[in-house]
This record gives sequence, C-alpha cells and structure tokens, in this order.
Amino acid sequence: MNCREFTEFLMAYLDGELAEGERSAFDYHLHGCQSCVNYLDSYRATIALGRAACSEDQPIPEDVPEALVQAILAARNK
Repeated sequence: MNCREFTEFLMAYLDGELAEGERSAFDYHLHGCQSCVNYLDSYRATIALGRAACSEDQPIPEDVPEALVQAILAARNK
C-alpha cells in the first residue's frame, strides 16, 4: 500500500470495514510512514472537532480557530 491508497481506505479503516488483508496492509503502511500516521491523527482530530461543533452539549476547545468553527457550522446548515 502506498500513501495515496492509504487515503482511499481511510474512512473504511476508521469505520472498521476493511477486510483482514486490507487492514493488515493498512497497518503495515502505518508502521513505516510517519506522514500517514500524522495524517490519520489529524483526520481523527478533525472528526472529533466536527462532532463537537455539531453538539450543543460540549464546549468547543479554546485552541480551535474561529474560522474552522464557522466553516463547520455553515456546512451543517446546508
């Protein structure tokens, strides 16, 4: 698996939908590619921020840029 394939399988990986062989290839790539580890961490953080922005029960962390909050809220209202 290369970095491009990694991004194509990312959602299925996070949703637990990869077949065993694909998941093994994905995990193997992660062990050798720090850039994809960083991308995965960033992607997970983005998902968490998106969920927090859509939840009225959780305060938004202070270090989240206001522009990001507004973009998420605007997308939510479409």
